[in-house]
Amino acid sequence: MEGTNPVNKKLAAALSGGAVLILALSGCGGGGKDNKELDAWAKKVCDLVPAQNQKITAAYDAITKAAEDTESTPAELQKADSQAFQDLSDGYKARATVISNAGAPPGAEDGAKKLQEAVKQLTALSTSYADMKKQVDGLNTKDQAKFATGLKDVSAEMNKVETQRQTALAALKNLESGDTKTALSQQSGCKQASTSPVASASATDS
Repeated sequence: MEGTNPVNKKLAAALSGGAVLILALSGCGGGGKDNKELDAWAKKVCDLVPAQNQKITAAYDAITKAAEDTESTPAELQKADSQAFQDLSDGYKARATVISNAGAPPGAEDGAKKLQEAVKQLTALSTSYADMKKQVDGLNTKDQAKFATGLKDVSAEMNKVETQRQTALAALKNLESGDTKTALSQQSGCKQASTSPVASASATDS
């Protein structure tokens, strides 16, 4: 497997740092206006955050674990990465669906516009991970040299997706600004997500 594992480790490195899109990244907020409608909106969103983050985090962990397993065969590596990319696609699609169903945060300035942009970016990110799954599924596992070359292409594509992830994160943070951020940070689901190790890494990600 020489020549293959180093490439997959680069792929894992590209995914490291969490990359979990969460709400209330800054943790608990204080004060804020008493807005029951906004609080209800925040609860609707935050109640589902822990489960979504768990799925996304597990997917990143699976890719890292597969990359570090020097005994993995190309077929095993392909299977692990394929499932992980599928889970990432599903996870980000679920996040887009949740905020889309919740609607624009009540009373937020340009809330509808911010919501539309966040849903757009999260959906695009989900599609990109689905495409990466297809790319991994198409790798030649019977020829080690070709498999290693294919993994390099996957790694290169991952760099593009990372830029896309940053764009989605920015759109999500824009949606959660101001009073919306305060309302989200007061919900237990978002508090739980913001204190996870992966979330902390994501919060400091450049």
